[in-house]
Order: sequence, then C-alpha cells, then structure tokens
Amino acid sequence: MGRYIHNLISGGEGLQLDFKYCISDPQKIARTLSAFSNTAGGKLLIGVRDNGSLAGVRSDEELYMIDAAARLHCDPEVTIRTRNHTINGKNILEVEVPKSKIIPVKAKDEHGRWKAYFRQKDQNFMADRVILQVWRRSAKASGLLLRFEETENLLLNHLRNGSPVTVAEFRALAGISGRVAEKILSDFILCGLIEYEASERGICYRLSNDFGTVPLLNP
Repeated sequence: MGRYIHNLISGGEGLQLDFKYCISDPQKIARTLSAFSNTAGGKLLIGVRDNGSLAGVRSDEELYMIDAAARLHCDPEVTIRTRNHTINGKNILEVEVPKSKIIPVKAKDEHGRWKAYFRQKDQNFMADRVILQVWRRSAKASGLLLRFEETENLLLNHLRNGSPVTVAEFRALAGISGRVAEKILSDFILCGLIEYEASERGICYRLSNDFGTVPLLNP
C-alpha cells in the first residue's frame, strides 16, 4: 500500500491529483471537490506537503472536515470515498472524488457566493458564464446548427491568427453584447472548434487542437 501512495506522489500534482498538508477550512476544500467533480474526477492526498514529503494526518478532524465539505459545502453534495494509509508511522488520507453526473457542482467562494470551479493542470479556477452555459447545454441531447455569419467569421479568423481571446476582448472586437459573445463562444466550444483555458488575463478561448478535423460548411 505504501508503494501505491509513493507512486501517486511521484507523479506530482496535476489534473487529477492534489496534495494537502492539512484541512483547516471545509469551505475552501469544497472548491477542490467542485473542480474535480466538474472536470475529470481526481484524488486528494491529505497529510502530504506540496513538495511530496509525508507530514501525516494527526487526528480524525481532517476526515470530519472533508466529509462536511462534500455534504454541506458542495451543491449538489459530492459522494467521496476515503481510505487511510499508514506509511512509516504516518497516516495519509486518500480522498477519491468521482466526476459528477450532475454538472455543475458548486462551492462557496471567499465571499460566500455559490460558484462552480474547474480543474486545469494542478490548479482550480472559477468557471465563467460561457463555461456554465456549455455545461448546461451539454447535458441536453439536442444537436446544434451553427451558422457562420460576419461575427462568427471574425472570431474564427482572429483565432486562426493564433490570438486567444477573452469574452471582453471578443465583445470589443465584434462590437456585440456580452450575451451574444457568450452564446457564440459556447456554440464554438460545443461544436469542437475552440477550447477554454485559464490564464493571467482570465478565461481565454483558443482554437481546439482538433480544429482541423471539424467539418465546416461555410467559414
């Protein structure tokens, strides 16, 4: 069992793995549960420092807090599975978080507002209105007909030049409202044309890696 944990740690933190030295705030850890639930699921190793060294869990308090975070500080509540591992006399708590069947899973931000989070590499980010729209529309079985008009072509040509764009930048570039910009961006994501990523500028949108394989009728 020790080898199992060491193998996880040796891979480092990432999309589906997060290290926590301890849990002192269930509301804060709920954001990680939200991010894992909304992205690809993942594992938390509690009692592990950021550098991968073992600190150990000193009491059952962490177990109570992670349970409270999942049940009381996530909406809908998150079903987690926990396992204790003893390595060199230190207790490590493994928390497995499945990808949720109901997305988005929300948690409260630092101001107490319910927000949805997603995971990118080893960090959690707050989902914007475009991402929320994509999640909601993805849950529906209906298809999508995307018409390429002036604004859609403007966005596509801009992205083809290798310049990712934020919602605000797209609004200014096209001279359109925020609602229209969000709808077009979500359409492009749902069609597989673009992807989103968090950056220093906020949530940015760029051409999908699979862009060349997506059939277009009249771009």
